[in-house]
Amino acid sequence: MLSADDPLPLRPERVLVAGVSGSGKTTLSRRIGTMWSLRHVEIDGLFHGPNWAPRPEFLDDVRAFASDDRWVTEWQYTSKGTDAILTPRAQLAVWLDYPHRVVRARLIRRTLARGILRLELWNGNREKGPWNLLNRDPEENILAWQTATLHKWSERFPALQEHFPHLVVVRLRHPREAERWLRAQAEASGVSIAPPKRRSRDR
Repeated sequence: MLSADDPLPLRPERVLVAGVSGSGKTTLSRRIGTMWSLRHVEIDGLFHGPNWAPRPEFLDDVRAFASDDRWVTEWQYTSKGTDAILTPRAQLAVWLDYPHRVVRARLIRRTLARGILRLELWNGNREKGPWNLLNRDPEENILAWQTATLHKWSERFPALQEHFPHLVVVRLRHPREAERWLRAQAEASGVSIAPPKRRSRDR
C-alpha cells in the first residue's frame, strides 16, 4: 500500500476511489478524471432511480462502463455486486482514509446544504430535509450510515489486496495529503490541476 509521497508504478487508466460517505470521493474522482483524461462515471447516478428506487439496470450499466479502457468512479455498492465487476478491471484504488472529525464535518455540511436548498441529485431525487438527521435508521439517515460503515475499508483492504494483487492502492490520510498527491501526479504527468475550494475546518 502506497502513501501520498510514493511514486506510482504506472499511469493508471482505470481508477476506483474509496472512502466513507462524506470523504469526498466524487470530487476527487472528477479531479482525477480531468487530470488523466479519464471518463468519470458517478456511480450513484447509475444506482438511484426515481424516488430513490434502485435501478434494475444498475449492474448492466456498471458492466458496460467497466468494459471501457479509461474511467474513474467511486468504489461503492460493493454489497450489490460491483466488486466482481470493477475490482478486476481497476488498476489503481485511492483510499481516502481521513480522520472522523473531517469526514463528519464534511458530511453534515453537505447534507444540510442539500436538504435546505433542495438540490436535485440523481434522476429527480432530492436530499430529505434536515429533520431526517434525527432518524436512527442507517438506510434513511446518511450520518447513521457513515457511523455504521466507518471502519469498512480498513477491514476490507487486507483481503482485497490478497485477492487482487494487481491493484495498486494509495492511502491518503488527510485532505492535505490528497492535495499533495494530486499535485505530484499532475507534475509527473505534465498537466495542471485546479486549486481546491478552501475548507477551513479540514484541519
